[in-house]
Amino acid sequence: MLLRGTTVALMALLGLATLDAAPAAAKEETKSVFVMSRTWAVTQISDAPVTFRATRDNNNLNPFGPPPRLRTIQAIAAIQQATGCRVVVPSMYQNISGQFFSQVSCN
Repeated sequence: MLLRGTTVALMALLGLATLDAAPAAAKEETKSVFVMSRTWAVTQISDAPVTFRATRDNNNLNPFGPPPRLRTIQAIAAIQQATGCRVVVPSMYQNISGQFFSQVSCN
């Protein structure tokens, strides 16, 4: 009897967790751009200040892909290509997952 009650409680918690996570997925529009033989996904994450996130495709971890390039330069070019605006370089940072975040200036 105790096992059945624990299972029901666990199923209820899992159901609530999936309901909470579902609506957040389709909020932003993502643009794919091709920079230095690599594909980048650029997404606007904030309106004020206008901030974008750039994520590089890992090419399915293919060791025979294009030659290595500096990711920061690629991220700057990807955000500029996707937005048409200039990247504010001092505002740029990278998280531990390799995603770049930066504000842009559209003057």
